[in-house]
Amino acid sequence: MTDFSDLVDNVRNYTETDSTVLTDAIIQSFINSTEDKLRRKVDLTYYRRYDTATLTVNNPFLPLPADWEATRYIQLIDTSDNRTFLIQKDISFMNEFAPDRTSSGAGTPKYYAVYDDDTHMLAPTPNAALTVELAYTYKPPVLSSTTTSNWVSQNAPNVLLYGCILEALGYLKGPADMIQYYDNMYNKSVSDLATYEMGRDRRDEFRDGVIRIPLESRNP
Repeated sequence: MTDFSDLVDNVRNYTETDSTVLTDAIIQSFINSTEDKLRRKVDLTYYRRYDTATLTVNNPFLPLPADWEATRYIQLIDTSDNRTFLIQKDISFMNEFAPDRTSSGAGTPKYYAVYDDDTHMLAPTPNAALTVELAYTYKPPVLSSTTTSNWVSQNAPNVLLYGCILEALGYLKGPADMIQYYDNMYNKSVSDLATYEMGRDRRDEFRDGVIRIPLESRNP
């Protein structure tokens, strides 16, 4: 486990620099880059969120949460709580499939597409105020002087440390052998985290059981 100030100090210590060379702002850019790369490399449960919304009748557009980064799936939920997955398409398909976005072309949505960074488009245009569940990947606040601790710093401190050192050595034009060394250390820490996350996703106590310590009976 580490926090922002510890990470900043460690990056400077490992690279044998001080705050005049690696300022807080520069190290913050290293943290941003490291967390961005991790989010693209490993599908952590930490990055998953769920949201429900009520569709607007005769409106084909679904506003996205402010912290949305990518959609995992969308389910349509009817009044009996029956759930149907919408199928992802592109805008060209949507325009061809449902060129009429007005009430005359309305129906039960079957497809969705990314319209822009703030909106998804549904087709056909909803003809009822149905509920949808959006499962998505979000971009959490990165470690900083204001967010002094987060899931990554608590559960994968080596990923942050080695990733930031690697960024720092690139910035400082450090020796090639040191860059290679920390690149290997970073990749190993990411691989270990991915393996851990995969195991956590595939194991539960009902299916695999839990470790049990045999207890001695008090009765002879």
